[in-house]
Amino acid sequence: MSLEDDAETLSARWIEGVLLKRDVFSTVERGRFRSERGEVDAVLRRLDRVPWWSYLPARHLFARERKALTLAKGLNVGPELLWAGRSALVRGFIDGVALHLAKPHGDVAYFRSAKAALRRLHRAGICHNDLAKEQNWLRGTDGRCYLTDFQLAACFTRRSRLFRIAAYEDLRHLLKHKRSYAPESLTPKERRILARKSLVARVWLMTGKKVYRAITRGVFNFTDREGGGRRLVNDAPVLAELIRRNIDVRDTAIVAFADRRTGVGLYAFVEADKPSLETQLRHELAVAKGPKPPEHIQVVHALPRDATGRPRTEILQLVAMNQLDLIEPMMANETDRAFLKDILEQRKNLRDRFNFEASGLSLPST
Repeated sequence: MSLEDDAETLSARWIEGVLLKRDVFSTVERGRFRSERGEVDAVLRRLDRVPWWSYLPARHLFARERKALTLAKGLNVGPELLWAGRSALVRGFIDGVALHLAKPHGDVAYFRSAKAALRRLHRAGICHNDLAKEQNWLRGTDGRCYLTDFQLAACFTRRSRLFRIAAYEDLRHLLKHKRSYAPESLTPKERRILARKSLVARVWLMTGKKVYRAITRGVFNFTDREGGGRRLVNDAPVLAELIRRNIDVRDTAIVAFADRRTGVGLYAFVEADKPSLETQLRHELAVAKGPKPPEHIQVVHALPRDATGRPRTEILQLVAMNQLDLIEPMMANETDRAFLKDILEQRKNLRDRFNFEASGLSLPST
């Protein structure tokens, strides 16, 4: 299938939605796909917009994901492969949020489901190989665990020593997340696994990982922290400090969102009582001559906070990305919905939006 065939198929069957991520290895967006079963929510990964100098590694990662998703069909572990061409593939959308957004504290059933999902994946001869990232673990609205982003997955025809090592590391990374969110449920055997890295993992940490970081962060200028890249890692803390210097600002939280023009945008939610403060803050950031100011600054009456008083950036990130339907499972009661109502109605990022909210968040009426 040629690149022209890919474009023709996508033109006829893909309905563009929200951009989820753009980096030097692919563009990922959420939308709808006209499948044999009708129109379904889906996610598109495409290579036609990657730089020429990263195309070969991007092709390699693309091929690994396509092979793994093909082999994983019917396992109900990750997204279903709906269509694959030469430089694009469409996978089913999993109704849920990433682990770093869901924060399943004390959810023993979720981690039991995660272990079962890994078992099914490994029995099919597939090792994910990228499960240290919380972004690659999803908590579905049904409470179960699903995996995503199979670009580094490896498929095996037999249970070789290399397979057993990769499967062990998959399990160890699962247990690291379990230790973060449900440490009291770790069994003695699981604690022993956590305490013992494989030889390959130890060698990788001492050698290969340093080279990997040097290439991805140096050559490719690529940093993947919750999908935010360098701007979230380097620029956001500086911008937050500059914003807090304003005497009318009580607090601020800055999150990242995928932007079709710049790749990654920043969205600052500023807790203050003056709705007109945005213009003043933009002037102050420009005068400070620091990092590029956030694409969006929204003044809110209060930031949503967790029990410890920290801003709930997981909710704010979904607002910034216009994925309003994914917020609903994170709302505990009508008070939470009422609190978020003004933030949602006044949100700034309306360039890249879709009607996902139609079947999602139900806001209280005024």
